[in-house]
Amino acid sequence: MATADTTQTPENTPANPNAGKRKIMLLVLAVVVLLGGAGVWAYHEFYGRWSESTDDAYVNGNVVEITPLVTGTVVSIGADDGDLVQEGQVLVNFDPSDAQVGLQSAQANLARTVRQVRGLYSDVDGMKAQVNAQQAEVQKAQDNFNRRKNLAVGGAISQEELSHARDDLTSAQNALANAQQKLKTTSALVDDTVVSSHPDVMAAAAQLRQAYLNNARSTLIAPVTGYVAKRTVQLGQRVQPGEALMAVIPLNQLWIDANFKETQLRDMRIGQPVEIETDLYGSDVKYSGTLDSLGAGTGSAFALLPAQNATGNWIKIVQRVPVRIHVNAEELAKHPLRVGLSTIVDVDLHDQSGPVLAQQPPKKASFSTRIYDRQLAEADAMITQLIHDNSAAVSKTAHR
Repeated sequence: MATADTTQTPENTPANPNAGKRKIMLLVLAVVVLLGGAGVWAYHEFYGRWSESTDDAYVNGNVVEITPLVTGTVVSIGADDGDLVQEGQVLVNFDPSDAQVGLQSAQANLARTVRQVRGLYSDVDGMKAQVNAQQAEVQKAQDNFNRRKNLAVGGAISQEELSHARDDLTSAQNALANAQQKLKTTSALVDDTVVSSHPDVMAAAAQLRQAYLNNARSTLIAPVTGYVAKRTVQLGQRVQPGEALMAVIPLNQLWIDANFKETQLRDMRIGQPVEIETDLYGSDVKYSGTLDSLGAGTGSAFALLPAQNATGNWIKIVQRVPVRIHVNAEELAKHPLRVGLSTIVDVDLHDQSGPVLAQQPPKKASFSTRIYDRQLAEADAMITQLIHDNSAAVSKTAHR
């Protein structure tokens, strides 16, 4: 019996549907890979290579230490941690008794010195009067001698009387020379001066100025407007000059210290724009800033114990360089920051026109206060008043 041939020819085999799907998936995958590669290339070309970022960045600012310049016992404390203080506000008071006694003593010394100097000017006037009187005596003795000399030629008077007249003239001339020498000595003490510019008065005024400053420094004031931090002073404490009592931090003058790897610094320039994000506010608040300066050395180079690489177990470590970033003041006012907060910074490297390092020194102080100038002005006003109250009208030209 013949059997039926059941072998299928290729023409009769149905197409595998999985093969077509595989080709489509491979094609899609290839497209995705190409698009992904293009995206990575575009990101690097247009953003990645023009941006450097780090999260090793922290808020920093001026910490104004409040330290005494004189020894004192604390009798009152005007502000505590977290308090807002205005420039010139009293922070700490010392017991003022000793300083006030010293000030009163210096005031009395200046008044006494002014009166003594007035006496010197009076002595000059007295010596001038003596010289004038002695000049008159010399002229009188000279005339008497000349008259007796003529009489002696004719024998009208004796030679003894003429000798007495000569002695009187010599005595008057010696007295005049002595008076003139005393006038020079006395005048030398006041020449080319008035009472206020006399050296003795100026020395006493300097002592009073120092005593006034010591009295004023028994009250510690805030040099700047800011917030109090690190208060360690206690009531009744006996403090010494230079001892840190508290600090005032002006939170409107903050900056960012970002520590970039040395491999990230090649294209960084001063003045480049920076975007800042803080852990405090998160991504909801973005700050803008500018790159202010690049450090002159790595952090490890300025460490208390710098790394010693001249050893056998040396391992290369990528170093970090501190970069200072200025924060927009208006944004800082809207969203205040605190010293020490963590931030993330992103530097835009497109602008390459700025320098790598500062090219000229600063033209003015970056941070200053003039609150202490008032103390010297008040001291000078007190000195002027004391000199005026204890001196008479003395003409400078009358004693030249």
